[in-house]
Amino acid sequence: MNEMAAARRETRMGRRLQVLFMGLALPIAGCAIPPPPLDQAGAPLVGPASLAPLVKRVAPAVVNIAVVENGQGVIAIPPELRGTPAERLLRRRLRRQPIRGAGAGFIVDPSGIIVTNSHVVGHASRITVTLPNGEDLPGRVMGVDPVTDIAVIRIMTDRPLPYVSWGDSRAVEIGDWILAAGNPFGVGASVTAGIVSARGRDIGAGPFDDFLQIDAPINPGNSGGPTFNMQGQVIAVNTAIVSPTGGSVGIGFAVPSEIARRVVDDLRQKGRIDRGWLGVSISEVQKLGAGVRIATVDRQGPAAQAGLRPGDVVTAVNDMKIETTNGLIRTVAGIAPGTDAKLSLVRGGQPTELTVTVGRRPNEPEE
Repeated sequence: MNEMAAARRETRMGRRLQVLFMGLALPIAGCAIPPPPLDQAGAPLVGPASLAPLVKRVAPAVVNIAVVENGQGVIAIPPELRGTPAERLLRRRLRRQPIRGAGAGFIVDPSGIIVTNSHVVGHASRITVTLPNGEDLPGRVMGVDPVTDIAVIRIMTDRPLPYVSWGDSRAVEIGDWILAAGNPFGVGASVTAGIVSARGRDIGAGPFDDFLQIDAPINPGNSGGPTFNMQGQVIAVNTAIVSPTGGSVGIGFAVPSEIARRVVDDLRQKGRIDRGWLGVSISEVQKLGAGVRIATVDRQGPAAQAGLRPGDVVTAVNDMKIETTNGLIRTVAGIAPGTDAKLSLVRGGQPTELTVTVGRRPNEPEE
């Protein structure tokens, strides 16, 4: 996670996550707390005695990623220099300064296919992948998806590389042990351990937020690294942290494998993600379970061509109930562009249905 990307991401998260209220589940009076699970010898199950065997299995597939970006960002010029020859000189010098960053990734195919974060490599002019044996290889971007912050890069090698497999994040439960790997602050490969703290976190990064929250310490440089279950399967991709200091405070977020795996497959096959799109903006959520209200309709978009109007309340898409704005965006995004979809809605207090031919979602964020 380079410094500029980290700052942008932390600014966005700061607006949405000033405080997380952590609740403690207490037993209801008169209800006994269930006894802890037991192992085969009848002793209470605890965490693994050592994670060393697991680390030895998965570490050969975790890589460090160093990137260089051309210095094309916003340049802050002191007011007293604006409009002077010194301003032009300063701008020329700053533009020539490369921006360096570090992150992590993991190999998912022995031919050299690597998964990482979009914010790690999405704007890189040069990518260097360091294997666990110390070998440096140039990386090439196969595809990026800024919406989910997933990217796929490739390195060329004349031998098969160690790789890891995906696990099922849908089977993950709060409290499960996990192992996180990465390259914190660019100091080199390392691992940390913890548990899954929460599921389904929305941190305001985008319309498809559905993060696993983990308490394994991750820091800038861990971005793009894997989160493993105790079977050595990747159940998430480390992506972001909440931190008042810039370092880990035990609140990290990772893209679950159920999302990341589909994105990776599409990027490998097509180099892009094709998502469904209606061409609308949403003004508000109705009362729980009653759908979402359409604020505006793009005159050239699929929704307008199907007859959708501002003020319509969408309650279902293809009979799938819609309760939140993100629920509508995600449901439509999961429909292949060019496919017909049935919209159930309320117009003027009366239920009605429309059939819309879903379009292809533009790259820019949807309102």
